Amino acid sequence: MSTPALDHVVSNESIRHDWFPITRSRIFLAHAGVSTLPRVTAEALQKEAQRSSVDDPEGADYMGRVEAIRTVGASLIGAHKSEISLLGPTSLGLNLVAQGLDWKAGDEVIYYAEDYPANVYPWMYLAQTRGVRPVALQPKRTGEITPELVFAAITSRTKLVALASCHFLTGYRLDYRAIGEELRRRGILFSMDGIQSLGVTAVDAQYVDFISADSHKWMIGPSGAGIFYVKKESIEKLTPSLVGSWNVRSPNFVAQPEIKFENTARRYEPGSLYLLGLEGMKRSIELLLSFGIEAIEQRAHQLRSVIVEEAHKKGLKVLFDDVPVERMGGISTIALPGRDILALTAKFSQAKVSVSLRHDRNQIPHLRLSPHFYNTEAEIKAALALL
Repeated sequence: MSTPALDHVVSNESIRHDWFPITRSRIFLAHAGVSTLPRVTAEALQKEAQRSSVDDPEGADYMGRVEAIRTVGASLIGAHKSEISLLGPTSLGLNLVAQGLDWKAGDEVIYYAEDYPANVYPWMYLAQTRGVRPVALQPKRTGEITPELVFAAITSRTKLVALASCHFLTGYRLDYRAIGEELRRRGILFSMDGIQSLGVTAVDAQYVDFISADSHKWMIGPSGAGIFYVKKESIEKLTPSLVGSWNVRSPNFVAQPEIKFENTARRYEPGSLYLLGLEGMKRSIELLLSFGIEAIEQRAHQLRSVIVEEAHKKGLKVLFDDVPVERMGGISTIALPGRDILALTAKFSQAKVSVSLRHDRNQIPHLRLSPHFYNTEAEIKAALALL
C-alpha cells in the first residue's frame, strides 16, 4: 500500500484513523515523551514477532536485515551506514562518548546543566572518574543555547561540546550547524543528543561527530531501538568502552588472543541487537521519509503557530513565542504557575487527551504539547480548551 501525501493524511479523517489508529479514540500530543506507534510499525512488530515464533529467528538473511536497518537509519541524517550503530537508549550512546574518549586530567567538556538528565550526568560523572572539568552553560532563558554562548565558553582545554539538538522543556532548537562549523575549525569534538529532533526536523550529520537518539519520540518507533552515529573521521578517536562477540573480530565466533575492533560504527555494538524493535524503528523511519522530513518540519511550524495563537486568546504564555517558529522544534510549552497539577492531569486523562506535564528547576508546572504532523488544528484547540 503506497503512502498518501502528508496533506492528504491530515485532511482525510478516514486515512488518518487508518494510518494512525490512536486518532480514533484519543488526542495524542505527547510525541516528546513516549510516542504512539503508526499502524505500519505495529504491523511490522507483529510480523517479526510472529515470524520469530514459527521460523528460525536468526536465519540466513539475518545480517542482510541488520544492514538494511543501518542503511535506513543513515538516510535519516544524511550519513553513511558504516557510521551508524544500532543502539538505544539515547543515554547509551552518550555514555559511550563520555567513556570512550581519551581524556586527560584538566580537559574540559561544555554542557548544559538544564538539559534532560541523560545528557547531563555523563559529563558531570567525568569529573569524578577522569578528572575532567565540566563547564556548564548559563543562558538567560531555559534552553536558549546560542552559538555565541558556546563559543564564549571555549578555552584551550575544551575537548568536547555536548548539547541537545532541541531543549526537552522549552523546545528551543540548537543552531548546531553554526556551532559545528566553528568547532570543526577549532578541532573540538561535538556530541549531540538528537532525540527531540530526529523525525520532526531535519538533522545533517556532517556538522557533528556523534549523535545519539532512541526512536520512541519523534521517530514514532519502539522504545529501546535507536541510532548512535559516529562520524567516520572520529571513529578512531572513540574507543569502545563495551566489548563482546559482536564488535570484536571473532571469526566463526571463536575468541581471539588479541582484541581487534570492527572498523565501522559496528564496533560500538557489543552483543546481539534488539532486532524486533529495530525492525519497527526501520518501518517508522521509512514512513517519515516517505512523507519527507522537510514537509514534516513545515507542518510542525504550522502547528506551533496554531498553539501560540490559541494560547494567546486564552491569556496563556507560550515559552519562546517571541522567536521565529524556525528556531523551534516540535515542542510548545505553557507555564502554569499556581495550577493544581494533579487536578489538571486528571482532567486531561478523563478527556482522553495525551500531553506532558513537566516541571522546571523551580518546580513550576508546565504543559508541554508535542504534536506530530498528523495531528490537526482541531485537536490542538480541543486540548487547549481544557485549560
